[in-house]
Amino acid sequence: MRAWHKEAEKQWDERAEWWHQSSEDMWERGSRKTIIPFVTTYMPKEGYIADIGCGDGYGSYKLCQQGYRVIGLDLSSEMIELAKKQRYHEHLHFQQADIMNLPFPDETFSGAMIINCLEWTERPLAALEEVRRVLKTNAYVCVGILGPTAAPRVNSYRRLYDEAVICNTMMPWEFEQLAKENGFITVSQEGVYKRGVDGHFIQQLPTELKQAVSFMWLFMLQKR
Repeated sequence: MRAWHKEAEKQWDERAEWWHQSSEDMWERGSRKTIIPFVTTYMPKEGYIADIGCGDGYGSYKLCQQGYRVIGLDLSSEMIELAKKQRYHEHLHFQQADIMNLPFPDETFSGAMIINCLEWTERPLAALEEVRRVLKTNAYVCVGILGPTAAPRVNSYRRLYDEAVICNTMMPWEFEQLAKENGFITVSQEGVYKRGVDGHFIQQLPTELKQAVSFMWLFMLQKR
């Protein structure tokens, strides 16, 4: 696991500036534009919210604009440095941390947001258990899992050649079952789709087919 996560840290350090160039557009107009409204619908504005896998901190900053107190956490030191330089709010703090070993006591956070982070862990169950540990009982957590049509999934392709990769292939329905079996309930869920997908057609489909054509699937979970 150390080798996996050290490689993930290295690659995200190298990609930090590239990510930073498009993060604002993703959160304001692109694939992440519906996340903050989804979070604010369910998550109370009390205590501190952990944004785990915060990248350059734009999502963390948007949460603060909605009245939350946020600690943004990311494996990449380069991402955290960008976040500290670019995103200022009196209720916003950033810290480098690995989701597998969060440097906080049990039941620290009143909520969490984890967008496209669990896909980059070697052991998603261990990561989920660590998230559960630092959440207060009945706390909400918004999790975004890359869907089958998401371009970043090409990062796991080379596993077919028996090469080591740092992106797992967990699907939304697999994650939901994992969460259900390990102390969470699903409160709500919704999909994010590529621009070419017909929204009217999607609404007619059952959940499993909606997930099958999604770019990303958002879950609102509650710790039990």
